[in-house]
Amino acid sequence: MITKDINKGIEALYKNELVALPTETVYGLAGNAYNESAIKKIFELKKRPLYNPLIVHSHSTEQLKEVAKEIPEKAKILAEKFWPGSLTLVLKKQDHISDLVTAGKDTVAVRVPQHLMALALLEQLDFPLVAPSANPFGSISPTSAQHVWDYFQDKLPVILDGGNCSNGVESTIVGFRSDTVVLYRHGSVSVEEIEQVVGKIEMVIHDNETPDAPGMLSKHYAPKTPAILTDYIEEEVLKNIGKNIGVLVFKDQLKRNETIHQEILSPEGNLKEASKNLYATLHRLDAMKLDIIIAERLPDYGLGITLNDRLSRAVKR
Repeated sequence: MITKDINKGIEALYKNELVALPTETVYGLAGNAYNESAIKKIFELKKRPLYNPLIVHSHSTEQLKEVAKEIPEKAKILAEKFWPGSLTLVLKKQDHISDLVTAGKDTVAVRVPQHLMALALLEQLDFPLVAPSANPFGSISPTSAQHVWDYFQDKLPVILDGGNCSNGVESTIVGFRSDTVVLYRHGSVSVEEIEQVVGKIEMVIHDNETPDAPGMLSKHYAPKTPAILTDYIEEEVLKNIGKNIGVLVFKDQLKRNETIHQEILSPEGNLKEASKNLYATLHRLDAMKLDIIIAERLPDYGLGITLNDRLSRAVKR
């Protein structure tokens, strides 16, 4: 059921059922972070491997101490600057946080989302939520209630419709080693924005076996359609003439006569707009039964780094 009534979501969550929850990044598959039955349902419905940890969503910075302990000073500074918002912090977990949430590690990922519906729901619960993206593991993340419905339909009792996600890609994830901030996943907050607050950060962004945070697997966010990422999009189109081609470009439409379907992320060349549109565009292309999707690499700075990261993990090369 798709609804705007958060009371239906609250009722389901108190029954330890799952709810699709809108955030500013992507829609999450939410359950009670303190209930192992609900947590297990998330892994089962997504077909997500148990070694891949989850993010805990809280309603405020004040609730952080219920989830995490030994919070470094730089974590406090980042929370003050970016919460509510699209930055996830990996911190020492409180003892009562289930090992299912953290994949057996002694750290937990946590953030405060910047979405009015999500915050209104969280504030009426007496527990935080775990909420990985509301899609089957490895698939394109959902940025609308319809995307979630297309994936799960009646397998989810409640899909809360909070409109299209304003940021459109997942949160940035950072952790802490002594006084060093470590990047685990590029996301909606750019590296440059973080470094302006806490100085130079260390990059550790892929781990396929024992990831310290969500979003570290090298293959993820992928359409069913074969896809490639290239700096030379005209050449790739020529190599694939005769196929049913979908082209994903940043701002400039290709001037070709061949029958191809083109999607432009931002005609104005705005990386924030491109970020908001990325997954929705991939969903549209993936529904067209194309032979191949050819994606153009974006400028490699700011949010362009995040978008290239997502595209590189969604394609075969």
